[in-house]
Amino acid sequence: MELQGKARTSRCPVAWPAAWRSQTLDEWEQRDSGAAPVAADPSEESDGTSADGLWELPVEPAERRPECSRCSRPQKVCLCPFLPVHPLHISTHLYIIQHPAEESKVLRTVPLLAACLPQDKCKVKIGRRFSEERDPELSTVCRRSGTLILYPGAEAANLEEFILDSPIYPSTIIIIDGTWSQAKDIFYKNSLFRLPKQVQLNTSVSSQYVIRTQPTTRCLSTLECAAVALSILEKSSYIQETLLRPLQALCSFQLQHGAQVRLSKEHLLRNGLYPKPMPKNKRKLRKMQLLMNSVKI
Repeated sequence: MELQGKARTSRCPVAWPAAWRSQTLDEWEQRDSGAAPVAADPSEESDGTSADGLWELPVEPAERRPECSRCSRPQKVCLCPFLPVHPLHISTHLYIIQHPAEESKVLRTVPLLAACLPQDKCKVKIGRRFSEERDPELSTVCRRSGTLILYPGAEAANLEEFILDSPIYPSTIIIIDGTWSQAKDIFYKNSLFRLPKQVQLNTSVSSQYVIRTQPTTRCLSTLECAAVALSILEKSSYIQETLLRPLQALCSFQLQHGAQVRLSKEHLLRNGLYPKPMPKNKRKLRKMQLLMNSVKI
């Protein structure tokens, strides 16, 4: 579906011959049906109704609004007043593995997260495939015994319980930024990410990122995951409160200017409010049924 949307909005790079552009729809239909083409009326060309000139009009590139260098938001809606005056002091190293599609989204949360943390403690790696040859630094990080990767699953340990029993206290945590399908693709198709200990968050906190639809009410945004994980590792609730403040401000501003609260797909399905028809694909239909029954997927 995404490819189709891009095809509709992108400009065709082919420069069509002028003779083709001047042909009308009727002429093409007559050609397909085998009928002889009808000669054009000279008066139609002289009355200025031809659209040939539109093809030569210059296309003005869309101008992006000036962005704040710290929060990456447009300057008119800068969220810096809600960021900490100085980056938070943390000992944990955070690596964000960001799917390329997230980089261009307007309401992404990673820039807000990075603006709250020291640059040497928060690094963003953009891509879908990683290897030792492509990223030696990330490969080294994944092989360290003190590195964790935050990704839910049957083999994932509860983060709070793990740090109590672990002989080596974690020094680094990796979080994947993307939709659930994008995160799944990155996790399972990169062998590097199965080297660190896999952990997950066992929390009843509901997402405050209410302007984007989540699969379930238990799903959290990347910023929220980082806030909860860092507060556990650093043993400080202040970190979570500080990191969530710009996200709350972002959602509040959007809701005041026309955005609507997005309920989770799980809530919509269970209450008969899901606006789209149920998928015919058996695998997707099974996922929908699991969501309706509140089964973790």
